[in-house]
Amino acid sequence: MISFQPIGYVRSPYQDTKQVPKGLGAKHDAEGVLEIIPEFETGLADIEGFSHLIVLWFFDRVEGYELTAMPPSDDRPHGVFATRSPKRPNPIGLTVVEIIRRDGRSLLVRGVDMLDGTPILDIKPYLSSIPEEKLRRGWLAEAEERRKQG
Repeated sequence: MISFQPIGYVRSPYQDTKQVPKGLGAKHDAEGVLEIIPEFETGLADIEGFSHLIVLWFFDRVEGYELTAMPPSDDRPHGVFATRSPKRPNPIGLTVVEIIRRDGRSLLVRGVDMLDGTPILDIKPYLSSIPEEKLRRGWLAEAEERRKQG
């Protein structure tokens, strides 16, 4: 058995999953706060030097999982590991947010797509060495193309 303890909680404008933008063209520009538990505040040292963070979090309001998912951006089912569905064998979410500022153990960020009170498992600085021309978007690019044509 693997167990984790939250390092903090998300303060978000979203109380319900229906409020979170989803699908093609969804904009994630809502502001929120990553409130870190006092015992972990020292771990935030030097975080202000980064523009973006990867936030790993727990889908704490999801029960069970499905190995195929029907994403809002396509009318075809896909394997859950090729989607961002919350119904996963290990209900872990990943979001990239922009740091606006740090205030003690609170990080004001832009780009939250989590519900208010969501447990944070980890935070890492966003770094990528993958050139944009090498990135592929799989079925999502195909769905976007079909939408343009339809």
